[in-house]
Amino acid sequence: MSLPFLVFLVAWIVGMVGTFIPAVPATLIIFLGSVAAALLDGFQVAQDLPFLLVFGIITLIIMSIDNVASAWGARKYGGGREAMWGALIGGLVGIFIPFGLIVGPLAGALIAELLVARQPLDRALRAAWGTLIGLLAGIAAKVVLHLLVGAYELWRLWDPAKSVFG
Repeated sequence: MSLPFLVFLVAWIVGMVGTFIPAVPATLIIFLGSVAAALLDGFQVAQDLPFLLVFGIITLIIMSIDNVASAWGARKYGGGREAMWGALIGGLVGIFIPFGLIVGPLAGALIAELLVARQPLDRALRAAWGTLIGLLAGIAAKVVLHLLVGAYELWRLWDPAKSVFG
């Protein structure tokens, strides 16, 4: 394992864990790990620049998945902007409580729809459920994309001849 491989591996693992924590820019961490690895490996324009440009575009797309997925879920199940903001705030508060990553967005969307949007309980529950479905779908999509990008970059950086261990 080369130093660039190890640097990216650490960034990728941190990013994969961060995928499940709201407010952690997991995709950006993985992208920056890739940039650092390319620089440590003696940045080669012909080889590294196209990869980093494509990965940069993918990073922007992945980073928007949470917002798009939550909005989709809230809209599909009848929620409004209040449900989305409630889910976001609930997700952030949820970092500090057990099972908060699931309970937080659900409770936040429900409370926002009940208290801010003044929706009846059945509509508020439906919107909260949709926001949660969207959030979970977004996380699942990010995990898949992070796995694919990480596997490709690890394969690309793998060079047993440059091992730091021997």
